[in-house]
Amino acid sequence: MNSCAVIGGGIVGLAVAAKLLRAQPGLRVTLLEKEEGVGRHQSTHNSGVLHAGLYYKPGSVKARLAVSGIRQMKAFCHERGIPHEVCGKVVVAVTDEEIPRLRTLLERGTRNGLQGLAWLTPEQLHEREPHAAGKAAVLVPEEGIVDYAAVCEALLEEIIQAGGDVRLLFPVVSIRSVAGKWRIESHADAVEADFLINCAGLHCDRVGELAGVPRTTRIVPFRGEYYTLRPDAKRLVRHLIYPVPDPVFPFLGVHFTRLIHGGAEAGPNAVLALKRDGYARTSFDWRDATDALAFPGLWKFAVRHARMCVEETARSFSKKLFCRSLQRLVPEIREDDLAPGGCGVRAQAMTMEGTLEQDFDIRQDRFALHLLNAPSPAATASLAIADELLARLGM
Repeated sequence: MNSCAVIGGGIVGLAVAAKLLRAQPGLRVTLLEKEEGVGRHQSTHNSGVLHAGLYYKPGSVKARLAVSGIRQMKAFCHERGIPHEVCGKVVVAVTDEEIPRLRTLLERGTRNGLQGLAWLTPEQLHEREPHAAGKAAVLVPEEGIVDYAAVCEALLEEIIQAGGDVRLLFPVVSIRSVAGKWRIESHADAVEADFLINCAGLHCDRVGELAGVPRTTRIVPFRGEYYTLRPDAKRLVRHLIYPVPDPVFPFLGVHFTRLIHGGAEAGPNAVLALKRDGYARTSFDWRDATDALAFPGLWKFAVRHARMCVEETARSFSKKLFCRSLQRLVPEIREDDLAPGGCGVRAQAMTMEGTLEQDFDIRQDRFALHLLNAPSPAATASLAIADELLARLGM
């Protein structure tokens, strides 16, 4: 191929475009992004954590790319002077019933190739996180925090310097095959390319459908809300403190995270978002809301996880309930220690049966690649995801 269009200017799309230009300098690469800047959604509306691959099923694409991705990302940040810190994380079992699940995580992380994992007694946990409480914990020393916005800007600079074409304010409204090429149209412009790579994140299923890929899974957006810790409460968190995930709960649960530019935050919860790009509780888009609420898989999911859905919604509206969840990990935390924080929307692929796609979902045909599920740890793994896509192109 002589030309390639990458749809989506988030961290994954940026990584793909940059690595295409490294692998084939003469290739005409066009990056298409609907916003006025890059990395405006999932890439920067997250907790800024470098995830090492502790949770993911051994042998899965997600596990493999998480382990490779965090090492690449740390090297990338070191080379370019991007703020990052490998501060480590503890995953804490607060009840005896959680200890077997914590041991499973330790075994899984070991099989995935994580280095330096350690089982911590309550006394050892206290040494590392004096205000955390638990029966046991696992230390994940490779994990840390990073400035993903700076990563996006560094990748953008690399693309431009390598001769890539970046088209901002280019919402894709039509994709057609014309005379052996893709014709990709926005409201007022069009681009032609031999090959198409779909990294559209929250809109990847729609972009795929425009290019002829049936929506066998649907992106269901989940909004995650955070609180920030007030200055006098930051002492309660030294590094990253996570709970042991509940096996019937499809997300990781609220946790404590240090921020790369100072401070700490707590969250997120997970509630249905009625606008894919909306970050306020009142954000609403008719098309997005209808798309989610008319999807049978969402209702099957809601029935299967009814208790969780009720609890998450209640926690969204109750600071008291949110704080109570946090107190399982750090008993000293109080409602007054929490100030309203940021918010993100997670692009999560869901099947018609109401199950969440757990692995990265890459679809390929002769003239296109579609990344149709890339939730966390996609930001950490973005450089490795780009390698995976290029490998499927024989690069």
